[in-house]
Amino acid sequence: MKPFTFIVTVFLLVLSVTAFSQKTAALNSLLDKNSEFVFPQTTDKISKALNIKTVFYEDANEEKYAKWPMKTGLELYCSLEKDNTVNEMFFTTSDNKSLVVEGLPFGLILNKSTLQDSKNRFSKYHAKTQKLGADSEFPGGSKLVFKKGKHYATLLFDNKNLLKSLGLTTVLIDPAAN
Repeated sequence: MKPFTFIVTVFLLVLSVTAFSQKTAALNSLLDKNSEFVFPQTTDKISKALNIKTVFYEDANEEKYAKWPMKTGLELYCSLEKDNTVNEMFFTTSDNKSLVVEGLPFGLILNKSTLQDSKNRFSKYHAKTQKLGADSEFPGGSKLVFKKGKHYATLLFDNKNLLKSLGLTTVLIDPAAN
């Protein structure tokens, strides 16, 4: 009976490690040596690096966008320049799942990095914090914005102060923009 108990214990341990493991974003070839996203990019290069076909779409204003929904649950999306180059990138989980995804730019981890840790980590870049209103995607949460090198980073946190979204742009986006 003891060997059976041992086998069941090992099986459950392996199962639990697999079920609760973190997902990795697999972005290494798109990041520089400082874990910063490299701009400009092309949709072809991103597709090849992620091994995912680009999904192209337009909004109601006929603005062009691209997205890459990954098997890890991470979704990358961006607007496209006139020549289809990429100068911004947004990282979120599909349907705002509570999935923990590591390997993001700046060493951030979706659903694990906290507002306070991020404020401390990025304080040298004069990070500014703002509370999110009831009409935002994360009511009661916070937004942290800073500029590091050539990038503006916008981090969105839920009301539990966990990172839910990361946006990287080369220009600061007007909050009034959709």
